[in-house]
Amino acid sequence: MQKQEFEVLKENKTRPVKMWTKGVPVEDVAKKQLLETAQLPFIFKHIAVMPDVHLGKGSTIGSVIPTAGAIIPAAVGVDIGCGMMAVQLSLTAQDLPEDLMPLRLAIEKAVPHGSTLNNEKYDKGSWQNPPPIVQEYWQQLLPGFEKLTSKYPCFLKANSYSHLGTLGGGNHFIEVCLDECDRVWIMLHSGSRGIGRAIGKYFSELAKKEMKKYFIDTYLPNNDLAFLVEGTEYCNDYLKAVHWAQEFARLNREVMMHNTIAAIRKVINVPFTTHLQTVNCHHNYVQKEHHFGKNVFVTRKGAVSAREGELGIIPGSMGTKSYIVQGRGNAESFHSCSHGAGRVMSRGEAKRKFTVADQIQATAHVECRKDAEVIDEIPMAYKDIDAVMQAQQELVEIKHQLRQVICVKG
Repeated sequence: MQKQEFEVLKENKTRPVKMWTKGVPVEDVAKKQLLETAQLPFIFKHIAVMPDVHLGKGSTIGSVIPTAGAIIPAAVGVDIGCGMMAVQLSLTAQDLPEDLMPLRLAIEKAVPHGSTLNNEKYDKGSWQNPPPIVQEYWQQLLPGFEKLTSKYPCFLKANSYSHLGTLGGGNHFIEVCLDECDRVWIMLHSGSRGIGRAIGKYFSELAKKEMKKYFIDTYLPNNDLAFLVEGTEYCNDYLKAVHWAQEFARLNREVMMHNTIAAIRKVINVPFTTHLQTVNCHHNYVQKEHHFGKNVFVTRKGAVSAREGELGIIPGSMGTKSYIVQGRGNAESFHSCSHGAGRVMSRGEAKRKFTVADQIQATAHVECRKDAEVIDEIPMAYKDIDAVMQAQQELVEIKHQLRQVICVKG
């Protein structure tokens, strides 16, 4: 049998933490956070850690948390169903215009992105006049939304319909990429937007209240590890809400992809077909799965399902490269792989350390925004994607290597 390439982290009274991090840096604070989670009595077998691991809010990003009998809402987080979609077009590099800026601007016009703070009436990241496809896709979500809000009317106030088919901000993006054969791909990254955030925050706070109600909070190593017990009313409600939000996220990416392709058709006067290859995968979600002979909840907090033969997407950063991968079905990782390169510094630290000139130099080969508002996404704020891929060779097989030529950020 081939030797497993993972390091085991463990302390007294914790489940093992198995880490596929050979050759990549891991913060001490991330290790501490992982060991806190591993203390919980309902962790099943062990926690699996991907090479893009770093400190997160609620739980460690880049971790796979299997649980038997309980769910940690803060581990799933507030960007429920966040993930990636990639589509291969029949276009090649020679079909793209020499000046890519009009194409980037067309995509930015077609997909609302970013956000407006301070509760202003107009949110630039929302639809003001949604196109027909938004209404069409919303009909698939409406029955579940009505059930959810009939019991929890507070969610009626969250952006839902107006956020379907929108990008958001932070590390969410839309890219035009070229693969190893110069074939064109569209790749994008987003989740469940405002409604997912509302669901995540509400049930995370609800779990904390439940811990206090039953005097469990004092036994938790971290208040963010508050949990809901399987079979209880609140846990059942959370599961329904989170699965609905995950479906919202998947359809959100489909609508964005549709509108991005439509924008490209307006700029490029070359007939082309789409969806020659398609991948749409979550990397921030929970679902019931069968592992080691038992049905358990698996929370992937910044990790992608990588069952044998299953396709996934691992992006690097806005100035490096990304990968379309195929899972190897590694049982010890709970059939998982990384969801990206992983940050090596916080957004605040990146903004303090780097300048617009650094951003311009790092993204010289990419048509993208190059201003102070996107310095936190500078490639140097992320781990080396080559090292990350090297560390998870036994988890995935690389099918395509993509390099971006256009990047739209929120």
